[in-house]
Amino acid sequence: LYEYMRNMNNNTLIFTATYNEIDNIKDFIDEINKLDCKLDVLIIDDNSPDGTGNFIEKKAKSSDNLTLIRREKKLGLDTAHKFAYNYAIKNNYSYLITMDADLSHEPKEIIKILDHLKNTPFVIGSRYILGGKNCMKGWRLFLSIWGNKVIKKILSINSTEYTGSFRGFDLKKLHNFNLDLVKSRGYSFFMETIFELDQRNVPIDEIPITFNERKHGVSKIPQIEIFRTLKNIFKLFFRKILKSKKNK
Repeated sequence: LYEYMRNMNNNTLIFTATYNEIDNIKDFIDEINKLDCKLDVLIIDDNSPDGTGNFIEKKAKSSDNLTLIRREKKLGLDTAHKFAYNYAIKNNYSYLITMDADLSHEPKEIIKILDHLKNTPFVIGSRYILGGKNCMKGWRLFLSIWGNKVIKKILSINSTEYTGSFRGFDLKKLHNFNLDLVKSRGYSFFMETIFELDQRNVPIDEIPITFNERKHGVSKIPQIEIFRTLKNIFKLFFRKILKSKKNK
């Protein structure tokens, strides 16, 4: 696979969004470049006060595969991912891989996602299938495990992972899908993306990943996201019920 990727044109875009990741972003970029593959990297920074954007900007000047988009304020993960998806299409990339910038996702596992994308239009890295591992602790681990179980039970989608952002898209095969279809904001965005793909009969191909605790800094998930996600689960559930009734 490595040899295959070395011979490819730069048709794969790696995307992450940053806000106050100055202690992680250098290692993130370096780990991707260590893969020795032809990968382009797009980073959207929401005006990080810790200087993350300034560091990336300097790094981009000496890198031919790194692009920075700076936004004036925090506009949300959902808008950043939508921008990246359309940016990848506009710039004629075949594959888009999204992931976290805090090294909770291991860049070396990009290779596994690309390998699966040769045969399927969508891949998600899962902590909850055989071979996967979640290194979170305490309350966050509890919420993650049971949150994903509740989503699976209510929405009846054949997946174990709904909230992780480590995902791969084959943009050439997903003709009837775009992230602009997803209306949920915040972290519910990731759940609804899975829902929209399932509604369009796109198979959810899962691969096992290790999800690490972030190397530096603190989690940015506000507690209100728990309630927002619950509300959105039931909104999607009723949408699914209404659609099934219409199709009868």
